[in-house]
Amino acid sequence: MDAPTRGPAAPSPTRLADWQPPDWLVPAAALRFELAPGRTLVHARLEVRRNGRHDRPLRLDGDGLELLALAIDGAPRPLPDDTRDGLTIPLAGDRAVIETVAAIRPEANTRLMGLYASGGNLCTQCEPEGFRRITWFPDRPDVLTRFRVRLEADQAAFPVLLANGNPGAAGTLPGGRHFAEWDDPFPKPSYLFALVAGRLEARRDRFTTASGRTVDLAIFVDPADLPRTAHAMAALKAAMRWDEEAYGREYDLDVFHIVAVHDFNFGAMENKGLNIFNARYILADPETATDFDLDAVAAVVAHEYFHNWSGNRVTCRDWFQLSLKEGFTVFREQQFTHWLGSPAVRRIEEARALRAFQFPEDAGPLAHPVQPDQYLEISNFYTATIYSKGAELIRMMHRLLGADAFRRACDRYFAANDGKAATIGDFLAAMEAEGLDAARFQRWYRQPGTPRVEARLRQEGGAAVLALAQSNPAAGPGAPPLPIPLEVALLGRDGARLAGPRLVTLAEREMEVRFEGVTAPALLSINRGFTAPVLVTPDPDPADLAILAAHDDDPFARYDALQRLMLGSILGTIATGAPVGHAEVVAAVRNTLAERAADPALVAEAILVPAETLVGDRMDAVDPPAIRAAREALRAAIRDGAAGELWEAFHAGQAEPHDLSPRAKGLRRLRGVAIAALLARDDHEATAAAFLMFTDSRAMTDRMAALTALASSNAVERLDALRLFRDRHGADPTLLDKWFAVQAGAGRASTLADVMALARDPAFDLRNPNRARALLLGFTANQARFNCPEGYRFVADQALLLDPINPAVSSRVAQALTRWKRMIPPLAAAMKAELERIAAAPGLSRDLLDVVTRGLG
Repeated sequence: MDAPTRGPAAPSPTRLADWQPPDWLVPAAALRFELAPGRTLVHARLEVRRNGRHDRPLRLDGDGLELLALAIDGAPRPLPDDTRDGLTIPLAGDRAVIETVAAIRPEANTRLMGLYASGGNLCTQCEPEGFRRITWFPDRPDVLTRFRVRLEADQAAFPVLLANGNPGAAGTLPGGRHFAEWDDPFPKPSYLFALVAGRLEARRDRFTTASGRTVDLAIFVDPADLPRTAHAMAALKAAMRWDEEAYGREYDLDVFHIVAVHDFNFGAMENKGLNIFNARYILADPETATDFDLDAVAAVVAHEYFHNWSGNRVTCRDWFQLSLKEGFTVFREQQFTHWLGSPAVRRIEEARALRAFQFPEDAGPLAHPVQPDQYLEISNFYTATIYSKGAELIRMMHRLLGADAFRRACDRYFAANDGKAATIGDFLAAMEAEGLDAARFQRWYRQPGTPRVEARLRQEGGAAVLALAQSNPAAGPGAPPLPIPLEVALLGRDGARLAGPRLVTLAEREMEVRFEGVTAPALLSINRGFTAPVLVTPDPDPADLAILAAHDDDPFARYDALQRLMLGSILGTIATGAPVGHAEVVAAVRNTLAERAADPALVAEAILVPAETLVGDRMDAVDPPAIRAAREALRAAIRDGAAGELWEAFHAGQAEPHDLSPRAKGLRRLRGVAIAALLARDDHEATAAAFLMFTDSRAMTDRMAALTALASSNAVERLDALRLFRDRHGADPTLLDKWFAVQAGAGRASTLADVMALARDPAFDLRNPNRARALLLGFTANQARFNCPEGYRFVADQALLLDPINPAVSSRVAQALTRWKRMIPPLAAAMKAELERIAAAPGLSRDLLDVVTRGLG
């Protein structure tokens, strides 16, 4: 087991205000690897150059390295006594050649950061600070280096040798070994370095760029997984073409390689020319992956490819600029997935995810701006705020400028910063040249919290007047107002359009907008298309929401009206202790189901009852038992009042499993939502239908929808379905992860006991991050079953067990305990006690210590 470097009891934060340019640059580096799982030797030759006029020494970062040799300009030097904090080398001249030999132990690297072993193969993960676990180097993103790499390994054990860039010489060596050389002509930061060695097979293809160049494509996987790579290859080629057409960005190397591994801390990594993926985002076909999985594969493949320009050719100066590459690339990914089909449904999914994950983050102790001003451990800042809210900021700029001006600004940004380490300020400067008020807009990057917009409509003479006011309590008193673009329209009580749509930018604390000629009573349709990541208050009257849900011509606004109607019903039931608004919700659901033929996917999203976590976010103190009771009461009312329409949707929702058209996926989605709704009560007919759906369907989308619905029921078919799924798919790591996750998210009273038993299952392994996340994060997302003293204790125990193995995963698990201030008092005290117990444990990693420190405030 690889013991992580332990931080001090009170680690000092890294601050944006303290950033300084690097003292030394590394224009070129040559690396030679003698690869072996137990002990790998890394020979590094760095050409270093002093950056500016100063006399400071060269500082090389290192973590967990064994130094075997050191030379300066060819002259061997004595080895320092202590290299735990890296190497400090005084240099008299402005240039030097530094040579080191380091020994590392990939097999012992359970942190999966640096070079590590996975399923008999060797691979790397270097973002954000993993390269220092491979060799000594100034491991920061603003040191851009041209890398040449030579890999040497046993040919039988590691027949495939891959690294960044274009392939060079390759051949055999004595003793059954072989070598391969790689040259990346584009300078890059060390976090983009990658290598892979192993027994792999490849799906190969070619892509011809807009300028006529041929690029060789390959997706490398374990041999048994090769048949499930066709979808990912098709997505890659579509993304390459789309980026040329939408942004004018052409690929620049001779090869583009992807490698899928089953042990990976993240979703994927955009290493230049050699993307390394979590296998769950590559391996997919309709029989083993749901429609959601297939869409996620396309999105993540595109995301990592788009990084070639928004992240690699133009990288970030420091980690405070992380959203410069991630937020921008998420937005580009979203544009691509909209282009693939069903843009209205995609936008609903994006907004729902932001509300479910980022809004709570903004409201909790781990809240931070899109551009943080300090951090204790940068690994903990790969957050929904950086990615998803960062993408919303780019989307707002796109909307404010218009598509053509935004494209010109992006062209200017790429041209001005190609081959450089840029800042958010550089991006805003390019936008400002096309008309954006960059000084005002930058406030979005610097303020934490979710802004609130109060919108009130009144009649005044021959006009309707919309009064808007904004606030952001999380930003603190005196925080300047944000520019908030809001698309608005006015509808009559018959659903007819009276005015708009109009884009209104709320740039001051308060403003009024007049709609002349509107004399009839009007309903407000606001934040149409989710034009801004804000909370709009107050909720309209339920009768008005019902009209908007039935007649609004903006798909997102229509979806949002029905969701707000349901939320109001649940919250009203909690407040009064008696059913509130059930009849209105049932009528709206029936009306929506009646129009399922037009867009079944949109109907499915609209009739989903809001998740318990979303209900909790609307409460001053989260009361999970009360939320569960009120939500289940509404689900039962929908099941009883709309059973006929739900059964019709279920029976009409069959589609060919290999039909991946938006309509076919929409039909399957609605069928899954319908069977879950019908199982809101234990019902023999619904149970039998769900079990038949599970056993007979050839589409994994249908089977998983049925299994998920059955997993929360009390029917005996539940156990049969779980057993059959494991018997059939237990040898597939990705599908076995689903088996663990579906039980962790079940609504049954026995879920905590079930999860504790699953943690003792021989197939559960804390060393595998996918398996740990499937069970533990699946459970912490289960608001009703996680939130009890025993649940908190179990999660704290697992975080402590994980920490010496993989701090990145342990800190992620522990985040669920940081929202104690939001809970009702008995639960708040129990949750805080477990967080304090973790904080008192000796030898915490910086990752976990950072989370518990901020969580305790």
